[in-house]
Amino acid sequence: MSTRVSLHVWRVPRARVPAALWRVARDRRALRRLPSVEFAKILGTGRGMSPLRPDPTRWATLICWRDGADPALGFGRVAKAWRRLASAECALDLSPLTSRGTWSGRAPFDGDRLAHGDGRVVAITRARLRPSRAAGFWRAIRPVAGGLAGAPGLIAAFGVGEAPVGWQGTVSVWRDAAALTDFAYRGAAHRDVITRTPAERWYAEELFARFALVDIRGDQSVLGVE
Repeated sequence: MSTRVSLHVWRVPRARVPAALWRVARDRRALRRLPSVEFAKILGTGRGMSPLRPDPTRWATLICWRDGADPALGFGRVAKAWRRLASAECALDLSPLTSRGTWSGRAPFDGDRLAHGDGRVVAITRARLRPSRAAGFWRAIRPVAGGLAGAPGLIAAFGVGEAPVGWQGTVSVWRDAAALTDFAYRGAAHRDVITRTPAERWYAEELFARFALVDIRGDQSVLGVE
């Protein structure tokens, strides 16, 4: 659908977390109603990849823009409100490369597979876990999460979710596509999870998308840069 995607990440002082929660509730519907927006999610984040380590001081918006739309129209008001709350912000412009699966029943990142940028790539995963299989999934994924922190070529990574449990995902930034591929398919722990997924049926819905990093602006430490 969209060939223009943006990810905005904000760091919020702990004293302003209640105000950030109010903004999340207010802005979720507001973003989806903007005529320039094809698909939008406001996401909580985690420290690392564990669902047991939420980070209420960091929030993200992921937006797919309609072709020809000006992101400044409409979203500017939302972004300005978050900037008043935030102590730091980082914005990433992304161009879809590959995507499989769905998110909320949609395939938001299918596009013309534009490939431009400086070589860095961003991977976004999202899974809606089956409640009866969530515990097994987190046991299986623990070695993968542990190995990600020291993966060659990893620039930054953090967990994301639409809810504390069940809707889980990751955002990771890599030096190049080769580094991401090496981690995804050559590491024993990750290969094991991929192999077991069809039989274990952990996911009620899943998505994996890869993007070219076109531009990055702001304070990159918000991403947890290595």
